[in-house]
Amino acid sequence: MSNLPKIAWIGLGIMGSPMSENLIKAGYQVTGYTLEQDKLDRLAAAGGTAAGSIAEAVRDADVVITMVPASPQVEAIAHGPDGILENARSGALLIDMSSITPQTSVDLAKAAADKGIRVLDAPVSGGEAGAIEAVLSIMVGGEQADFDEAEPIFEALGRTIVLCGPHGSGQTVKAANQLIVAVNIQACAEAVVFLEKSGVDLKAALDVLNGGLAGSTVLTRKKDNFLNRDFKPGFRIDLHHKDMGIVTDAARTVGAALPVGAVVAQLVASLRAQGDGGLDHSALLRAVERLSGAQV
Repeated sequence: MSNLPKIAWIGLGIMGSPMSENLIKAGYQVTGYTLEQDKLDRLAAAGGTAAGSIAEAVRDADVVITMVPASPQVEAIAHGPDGILENARSGALLIDMSSITPQTSVDLAKAAADKGIRVLDAPVSGGEAGAIEAVLSIMVGGEQADFDEAEPIFEALGRTIVLCGPHGSGQTVKAANQLIVAVNIQACAEAVVFLEKSGVDLKAALDVLNGGLAGSTVLTRKKDNFLNRDFKPGFRIDLHHKDMGIVTDAARTVGAALPVGAVVAQLVASLRAQGDGGLDHSALLRAVERLSGAQV
């Protein structure tokens, strides 16, 4: 029998499925729950156990990990008679890896403490590829002792793992991450349109740009999306729209000006309004093309 903690995983989407599978590969016993039967089947095929409810999944777990789209979903799975807090055992560690508002994380930690459940907020960056390759950046908020306990689990999921401060700090850092990523994608998209309209060999141009100061992880990860106009979602515009709302709202609360971020947030919102919300966030290129007169 393994001495590793038993893990319950709630939320098996684009990120959650490969992440849970990496824990299985690392030797963890993972029981999962999500709303889609095909995702439960995938977990079972990978060696995990499919549960019929949140309560069933978390009942015997030492660690509960959640990866769902936004604050309302975190609140829905955490609270209520069928939720995590009512059904997880006292002393369990709840790790929320969703990207939500910092305040939601703070409130969740307080509610969980009343049940004897410890909480870490641990959102990630790296997208679907990072989840599959287990090279995610994981930014964590919570207590040092809980972080130390969770670190071996994080090491099976990511490469850069940092405790950023008390509850909510991980979400604050993730909001900053999403600001940087969105602005970076927008700049890359504008460069792509500029280069193509100038008649330059786009692949050659992006290769040389990525080798200099203009290079970035964003350009490395999204270069083929731009070249091939392949916008299969690794991280959907819908979700980045949600995250830009989080960062602009949080910045307003603390009195931080985000002039460029606010513009990019509106460009993300406009792309979503045009029906592209289900596409990868590299589809910001489509918005630039439309503004430049292309029919897309």
